[in-house]
Amino acid sequence: MNLKAYTSLSLLFLINSVCTRTVRQVHDELDPEHWSYYTSECPRECFCPPNFPNALYCDNKGLKEIPAIPARIWYVYLQNNLIETVSEKPFVNATHLRWINLNKNKITNSGIENGVLSKLKRLLYLFLEDNELEEVPAPLPVSLEQLRLARNKISKIPEGVFSNLENLTMLDLHQNSLLDSALQSDTFQGLNNLMQLNIAKNSLKKMPLSIPANTLQLFLDNNSIEVIPENYFSAIPKVTFLRLNHNKLSDDGIPPNGFNVSSILDLQLSHNQLTKIPPINAHLEHLHLDHNRIKSINSTQICPVSIAIEEDHGSYGNIPRLRYLRLDGNEIQPPIPLDIMICFRLLQAVVI
Repeated sequence: MNLKAYTSLSLLFLINSVCTRTVRQVHDELDPEHWSYYTSECPRECFCPPNFPNALYCDNKGLKEIPAIPARIWYVYLQNNLIETVSEKPFVNATHLRWINLNKNKITNSGIENGVLSKLKRLLYLFLEDNELEEVPAPLPVSLEQLRLARNKISKIPEGVFSNLENLTMLDLHQNSLLDSALQSDTFQGLNNLMQLNIAKNSLKKMPLSIPANTLQLFLDNNSIEVIPENYFSAIPKVTFLRLNHNKLSDDGIPPNGFNVSSILDLQLSHNQLTKIPPINAHLEHLHLDHNRIKSINSTQICPVSIAIEEDHGSYGNIPRLRYLRLDGNEIQPPIPLDIMICFRLLQAVVI
């Protein structure tokens, strides 16, 4: 993986793991003498910390509607309330908003006023997890970088809803009600900079069509996928992390070199119906195959290169890079064949 992709991926991990700390606190730009003023204009239902005057904390307040947001606010936290509607009125002065957290409310599509979200021209992060949405809200602001819609009731993705979201790097749709019919060949058109796509815990039976070419992380756990189409990953040549745990993949559903893809570093196929280890690429570093139906390991088939060549070269330059192999929950009896250890000389852990 090139340096640019690795840097971008590292940044995405940081954003996902420490959300609130990724917010750029700009209070240094504000005059401390005016902090009392900032506090006085704070909605009475909310909290405006003096040392973070661009933030508005209205979470866990039992609110049924969004209060008026002051013009200075960049980050608004409204999670864990009883909000049903998102109207234009509270956002009239909030022209600098970067971040809105509306997780765990009671918002429906009909409760979102038409065009209210697209008018937030500077919005980067929109969190609408754990609500009652039945489709992806539209239209959305073209500035968005992250859209989180997990744990709703989404079964429909309106045509063209993502077409102008060129800045979006992360789209989370996991644990919704998406069927294969909801993902058309042009559904993700326009997401030219998408890095992470999460469609886990839906009702897919097929691999989704036309994944954006720059996708690095593809999460499809807990669906009912049975087949990997021939050359499927050639259309997403940068995919690095691939999760297909808890599906219905069998040996017949995987092409001969379906996962022999040089870009994939982490491959997760746990809780499927495999009876043998599929061919892998020498670049793969982590392989999860636990809780399948594998009875034995054929070292000749699993090794990406000839073991004889490995012994002759005696160098670590071109040997397989596998470091972690998980095989527990199968029918394999230890010990691991010696040839496996000869092939994968960088192995640090084998779980069996």
